[in-house]
Amino acid sequence: MVHAIPMARISICVDVSDLELATQFYCDALGGSLDKTQASHNTLSVGDTALHLSLKEEGTDATGTGCTRTYERHWTPVHLDFDVENIDASVADVERLGGKVEGLKRGDWGAAAFCADPFGNGFCLLSIRS
Repeated sequence: MVHAIPMARISICVDVSDLELATQFYCDALGGSLDKTQASHNTLSVGDTALHLSLKEEGTDATGTGCTRTYERHWTPVHLDFDVENIDASVADVERLGGKVEGLKRGDWGAAAFCADPFGNGFCLLSIRS
C-alpha cells in the first residue's frame, strides 16, 4: 500500500542586507504585496507564493559550516523564475528599482530576462507564449 505524502507548500526565502530596500524592490518590480512586517523579516505575497525577506548582515555565517554571506553577484543552479505578462515593462522596473538586467533572450517561445536584485541574488523574468 502506498501512503500519500502531504504536498509541501513552496515558499521562497531571500537573504538581504537592507530589508526596506528589498521590500520595495520586490513589491514594485514584481507586483508583490506586503503581508507581514517584523524587525528582521518581511513576508510578501508574489502571486500565489510567499516570499520571505530575511535581514542578514554581509559576512555572517550562512549555514553553520563556515560559509559566509556575500551580496556580490553570485550564481546558483537553483534560482527563482517569475512569470510576468509584459517582459519589457518588468525589465524596466527591475532597472529603475536598482536591480540589474544581465541579458534578454527572445524566441518563438516567448522571452527570458536574466536579472539580479540589488543584493546580487539572481532571478529570471519569463514571459512564455502559449
